[in-house]
Amino acid sequence: MIDKIRLIALDLDGTLTQHKSKLDHENKAVLQELGKRYKLLMVGAGQCMRIFNQMNQFPIDIIGNYGLQYGEYNEKTKSLDIIENITLPIDKVVIQTRIADLRKSLGLTEFVGDSVEYHPSGCFTFPILGTKASLEEKLAYDPTREKRRRIYNEVTSAFDDYMVFIGGTSSFDMTPKPYNKYYALSKYCIENKYSHSELIYIGDDYGLGGNDESVYQSDIEFICVDDYKELYQKVKHLYEVE
Repeated sequence: MIDKIRLIALDLDGTLTQHKSKLDHENKAVLQELGKRYKLLMVGAGQCMRIFNQMNQFPIDIIGNYGLQYGEYNEKTKSLDIIENITLPIDKVVIQTRIADLRKSLGLTEFVGDSVEYHPSGCFTFPILGTKASLEEKLAYDPTREKRRRIYNEVTSAFDDYMVFIGGTSSFDMTPKPYNKYYALSKYCIENKYSHSELIYIGDDYGLGGNDESVYQSDIEFICVDDYKELYQKVKHLYEVE
């Protein structure tokens, strides 16, 4: 029942915005209406400040890096205070070796630039085409994600100590277990005294290997948004109530 809902958590790219694009006026208005009735929370795969800036500094608390980072909106400064920023160790030699073995077994030995992209948080990206591949090549490689879904099980087996997500247009993103969006949301709920029955999550990336899949497969109510332009139609029932 909507009357029981207190918290609305949302994904960004593909749900509120075009990928890596700014929040538009239409969906900003949707967020403003939702915010009149519910606590809003952004749950992202990237860093909090990047998300905050992509949203044009919209006043919202943000979980970043799948729960490794957390920022609270500061009403006085109109900015984001980073409350938590976890950095986990990563053995680059081991990762590099495992990536090389994986490339060999999958026949993905041709790439441009680096074979792995490391992030300060302890996460890393496996760019199939390499870090220096052109944008045109990346966009053309796997727009439907079919290629990466066919090898998803092999990648997850090679990195069974990581959460594996199909990222961007030609890569896989890895975060140390247990960090994913469901884990981050559950931790937030415990710390802020919300039950899962009081929460709705809104996302677009809920298929195999998607970064919203862990929430979609859980006990949390999930609203699927397949096109960010459809956001209003998908969520208007949450605030247009008599």
